Amino acid sequence: MTRRLYVSAALLLVSGRRKMAAPAAGEYFSIGGSVSCLTCLGQRLQGEVVAFDYHTKMLTLKCAPSSGKPNVSDVVLINLAYVSDVDIINDRTGTPPPLASLNFNKLANRARAEKEEKLSQAYAISAGVSVEGQQLFQTIHKTIKDCKWQEKNIVVMDDVIITPPYRVDNCRGKEGSAVAHVRKIVEKHFRDVESQKSVQRSQAQQTQKDSALSA
Repeated sequence: MTRRLYVSAALLLVSGRRKMAAPAAGEYFSIGGSVSCLTCLGQRLQGEVVAFDYHTKMLTLKCAPSSGKPNVSDVVLINLAYVSDVDIINDRTGTPPPLASLNFNKLANRARAEKEEKLSQAYAISAGVSVEGQQLFQTIHKTIKDCKWQEKNIVVMDDVIITPPYRVDNCRGKEGSAVAHVRKIVEKHFRDVESQKSVQRSQAQQTQKDSALSA
């Protein structure tokens, strides 16, 4: 039996596709069907229907990967309240595949980690930490999860303290592998930042040259 997701919208047949136009009860999305949405920002999103919540009007699509990597997909959540146009490209008429099993402990841990990260970012902003300090914290946190704020200082593994302006010379702690490792991360971070700035400057200069030649 086909599993269907019901949506409050009227459907209009257009060139073999069904176009959602105005609210009306009793219509649906079929799981596995293809849908194309135009957001209020003018962005066109197209993908396979994964889920739909009737009460919140949240539609979940599995779309082609923006990274271009094979064997992966982007999962996009779309609030239909901010969608100006929806085309149902095709409905799935067969029985959809069984739902994948979920590791709820893993999901809960991931949600907790994301919440802690957002709270940490909010704390840094409220404490008046510089943008450079916030960026360095994020870089360190990707490698070392035991990383936290202590006022405006970054504390890593309770052994290393990085004080403003967060350079290599500002890394303090008992000399050893921990301090040496953190210093390497800090050094590479600012080297990468300078490299990105250099690329941006080159691109800006090239844009100015192109504009001058076309004038």
